[in-house]
Amino acid sequence: MLTSASAQPSASVTVLPDDSLVSVPLNRPVHLTIILPPGYSEAGPLLPVLYLNDGQDIPKLRMNEVLDSLYKAQAISPFVLVAPHANVDRIQEYGTAAQPDYLNRGSKAKAYTDFVLTELMPYVQHHYRVSTSPADNVIAGFSLGGLSAFDMAFHHPDRFSRVGVFSGSFWWRSKAFNNAYDDDTDRIMHSLIRASPTKPALTFWLQTGTHDETSDRNNNGVIDSIDDTLDIIKALEKKGFIRETPGNQGDIRYVEVVGGEHNQKTWSAIMPNFLTWAFGQR
Repeated sequence: MLTSASAQPSASVTVLPDDSLVSVPLNRPVHLTIILPPGYSEAGPLLPVLYLNDGQDIPKLRMNEVLDSLYKAQAISPFVLVAPHANVDRIQEYGTAAQPDYLNRGSKAKAYTDFVLTELMPYVQHHYRVSTSPADNVIAGFSLGGLSAFDMAFHHPDRFSRVGVFSGSFWWRSKAFNNAYDDDTDRIMHSLIRASPTKPALTFWLQTGTHDETSDRNNNGVIDSIDDTLDIIKALEKKGFIRETPGNQGDIRYVEVVGGEHNQKTWSAIMPNFLTWAFGQR
């Protein structure tokens, strides 16, 4: 674990850029970026945690600046951000743990889930002042990392209570696009939701951008990123989850960013909406 002397303080938060651990399931060292809130103390209270995929993108997300602004405005409660970095195996480690896609991408997604649950979370809970309660654990990610976060939370509500997905890769499918492909049966995460015998104790924050992509496979005038996410919401609603409406907080918040693109600039700009949803002063 990093010592305080090697930390890089910003105006409010403290960024620990060089923590790491060696993963047995992944058979590689996993680099971590940890961001501690203002006033963090090893003798302080146990804090909630945000586990955020794609930690290598923390600088592009301007995460420390976003957090500084929110803490100064007292818009969020203190939490510890834990961001494991992806490597060249990202497209294999992220995905759905139950099965890879039709090209066998996501073949290490189960191993990545094992890493988070059996190595990363115990490591963080041992080295930092964080809560072990599922109610205080949030997981999130971007694109394929968002699919990974959703899959992990949905199947492990005993470890997480909230999940955030930025431009999620909910197109993840078991068949190629051809005459045999069927949206209703071949999108993997949608099928996993429908097959679940239970309604997990979770709340969801789901974001898309109107310029996430240009593909529109069913030619309905709505890009696939939005279609796939809205269909995830429909599948959740059939399980009994309630979508947020004005005056009703609900279980699902959907944020559609007009002009939003599939990149860190858009995700950074909408990050305050997610963080105040997940860690807002209550």
